[in-house]
Amino acid sequence: MSLVIRTATAEDESGIQTVHLDAFDASERDAVAALAIELLREASAPKIQNFVAELDGGIVGHVAFSPAWDAASGHLLGYVLAPLAVSPSCQGKAIGTKLVQHGIEALKQEQIPAVFVYGDPKYYGRLGFSVDLAAQYTAPYPLQYPQGWQAMCLSTNHTAPLACKIKCVAALDDEALW
Repeated sequence: MSLVIRTATAEDESGIQTVHLDAFDASERDAVAALAIELLREASAPKIQNFVAELDGGIVGHVAFSPAWDAASGHLLGYVLAPLAVSPSCQGKAIGTKLVQHGIEALKQEQIPAVFVYGDPKYYGRLGFSVDLAAQYTAPYPLQYPQGWQAMCLSTNHTAPLACKIKCVAALDDEALW
């Protein structure tokens, strides 16, 4: 049993959808699965990065990273990590961590300055995300859980702006997701 992490393709759509439907509870699963598929299909410049984790030839995890810009200037600030899901039968095996780390390494190769996430600070904090760094960036919409807004600097020479509002790709530009 060997875990393979690779770039997702259009042929992975069904597997990606299944992972998200299985991983999230009834109140979120349809919206998150739809978001994952939209991000797989959406074209953007720079491009959205989608990765899957395969175990024994089946998709057991998925993560998407999509570009984020300064809403005022249009300057690329980094990427938003969302959504992330691992099949329930494979959770607790560091697959989510490996997916995130793989994506971060790919973004570093592209010289992307930062990654943003809206999620559990305990989970993402251990991966290197910081609530304090994210405080300099305003999420696209008001957040129900402001402590979940986090960022990670990917470049040693990255200087965050004094304050700016994030603009994201069309699939994430939905207040209900925030």
